[in-house]
Amino acid sequence: MPELPEVEVVRRGLEAHVLDRRISAVEVLHPRPVRRHLPGPADFAATLTGRTFTAARRRGKYLWLPLDSGDALLGHLGMSGQMLVQPRGAEDERHLRVRFSFEGRDAPELRFVDQRMFGGLSFAPGGAELPVELEHIARDPLDELFDDAAFVARARRSASGIKRILLNQTVISGVGNIYADEALWLAGLHGERRGDRLRVVDVERVLAGARTVMLAALGQGGTSFDALYVNVNGESGYFDRSLEVYGQEGRPCSRCGTAITRVHFMNRSSFFCPRCQPAPRGRAGSVRPR
Repeated sequence: MPELPEVEVVRRGLEAHVLDRRISAVEVLHPRPVRRHLPGPADFAATLTGRTFTAARRRGKYLWLPLDSGDALLGHLGMSGQMLVQPRGAEDERHLRVRFSFEGRDAPELRFVDQRMFGGLSFAPGGAELPVELEHIARDPLDELFDDAAFVARARRSASGIKRILLNQTVISGVGNIYADEALWLAGLHGERRGDRLRVVDVERVLAGARTVMLAALGQGGTSFDALYVNVNGESGYFDRSLEVYGQEGRPCSRCGTAITRVHFMNRSSFFCPRCQPAPRGRAGSVRPR
């Protein structure tokens, strides 16, 4: 699933290509991506036609495009969603679900393409500043208003492992499985280390690691493990070539040479260096080697 850097790459592309353009038509080619708009696809299209996108914003892994009406178009990419900006008349993608056309002979089209259809678009009344659907989601580490001290304090009050804390979108948003593993490797901490047993400096190192790895990924267009994770121009990122532990099972740690280990974690996998990131006492058996 796309994480913060991948979604931010898409947000920047939308900001560059679709703002201040009046929507001339909306075509919903499959109802599932707009399933949260209860009045139905036809009403979704009619509601957005004639409106103008005024900004492109993000909270964690969610995108929203404020409208000149004070409302917003809210989007989530899910497992395979793509927001593509294509020239008018370009061949339709196989899994094209929603098309936005804009006024102007040379105006591009905005296309929502989603093979697996776990993502979607919805209309957020009055949601220009922040859709109500996103109010429970915390700010992310790249947000200039993110409160480092509050995150450190909350993490140190929690009996959960630090990786679970990183994945809790109500505490800190945008950090998914890939970047959590990378941040913990940078910080030299095992994901099962309990928050309430960490020092302030430990949590600060994790937070710094998360910022470091996500900024690096952002600079390389995100992490792409298949052709589904692309920017608005259909280009894949290449940060996967720079990953230190995620997906590197059995390969030597670049810091100490120890083989990277993979374990089961919350129906997914965690990757870490057993030497650089030793498991906490009494917690080593809480994860099962794969």
